[in-house]
Amino acid sequence: MTKNSYLAIGQMSGTSLDGLDLAAVRFKKSETSWQFQWEATQTLPYPKQWEDRLRHAPDLPAHALMELHANYGHFLGEAIAHFCHNNNLQPEIIACHGHTVFHRPERGYSTQIGDGWPIAYATRCLTATDFRTADIALGGQGAPLVPIGDELLFGNYSHCLNLGGFSNISFQKNNQRMAFDICPVNLVLNTFARKQGIPYDKDGASGRQGTVNSSMLKNLNALPFYGQKRGAKSLGKEWLDEVFMPVVNQYDLSIPDTMATLYEHMGMQIGKSLEATDGKSMLVTGGGAYNSYLLERIQAYTTAEMEIPESMLTEYKEALIFAFMGVLRLRNEINCLASATGALRNSCCGTLHTP
Repeated sequence: MTKNSYLAIGQMSGTSLDGLDLAAVRFKKSETSWQFQWEATQTLPYPKQWEDRLRHAPDLPAHALMELHANYGHFLGEAIAHFCHNNNLQPEIIACHGHTVFHRPERGYSTQIGDGWPIAYATRCLTATDFRTADIALGGQGAPLVPIGDELLFGNYSHCLNLGGFSNISFQKNNQRMAFDICPVNLVLNTFARKQGIPYDKDGASGRQGTVNSSMLKNLNALPFYGQKRGAKSLGKEWLDEVFMPVVNQYDLSIPDTMATLYEHMGMQIGKSLEATDGKSMLVTGGGAYNSYLLERIQAYTTAEMEIPESMLTEYKEALIFAFMGVLRLRNEINCLASATGALRNSCCGTLHTP
C-alpha cells in the first residue's frame, strides 16, 4: 500500500536576500487531492557576513564560488539541524532550493549553491537539491517551479501571484498550468531602499512621495522581455543588471521619483498580465504582499480580486511548495511542469543525497 502521509522540510532563499526561510509541513494524500498542515516555520535573517558573501557570489572566481557552495551547504545543514532539534522534527525528506547565483537557461544552465551532502549528513535526513537542472536539460527555463504546488494545493484560485525578488504568476488554461515571470519587484525596490539607509520600502512610503517620470516608465515598459509571448519565460539577476537597471540609471532622479516610477511600472506589468490571462480570484503571496502601495498600483490596472492569506502562507508559500516538491520527488512523481517551464516534457526533478 502506497504511503500517504509525509513530513517534509522546505528551504528557500530568495534573490532579495530577506533571509533563510524554513517550513516543516505535513502532507497527506487522499484519493483525489493533497492537504497540508504546518508543523513549524522560521525565517533566519542572514548575518551581515553571509548576506555580503551571497550578494557578491556572481563576482567570485570559479574556485572561490565552489568553496562558497560547500560552505553554504554546511551553513544550511547546521541551520536545518537546529530547526529540527528545536521543534522535535524527524522529516522524511528535506528539499533545498539553495541560493541562486546564476540563471541563464537560454545558455543551458542555472546555478543554485548549497551542497546537499553536508545538509544530509548534518540532519541525518534524505535531502533533495538542484531542482532546476533537469528541466533545463529538457529545454525548459528551470523556472518557475512552484506551479506544481499551485495546481495541487491551491487549485481553487484562478491565479497565484508571488511578489518576491521578481514577480511571477501561475494559472490554469486549457487544462494546463501555465506560469511565467512578470517583472522585478523587491530585488530592485530594496536596492533603492538601502540607498536611503532602510532595508525595504515599508508600505511603499518612498514611492508614495515621488512623481512618476513618464520617459523612464515608457522605456521600461518597452523592454523586449515584456513583448515576448506569455508562458515559459523567466528572469534572473543578470537581466536585471544588464538590461533593466541601465534604463533606470540613465535618469538622474530623486529616490522617491525613481521608486514612484518603478511602482507604476510594476503595477502596469502585473496588472496587464492578469487582465491578459483572465485573472479573477488571485492568491497573492511573498514579501511584496505586505506592501500596500504596490498592491494599490497593481489593483489600478486589473479587475481581479486579490486575496492576501494569513501571514504563514504569505511568507512561507515557496518553502512550503519546495517541501511538497521533495515529497513528490520521494514518490518519484512529477514535480516540474513543462507547461510552466517550456520543457519537452514533465519531469521529476531534484538530486537526492542520502545521509
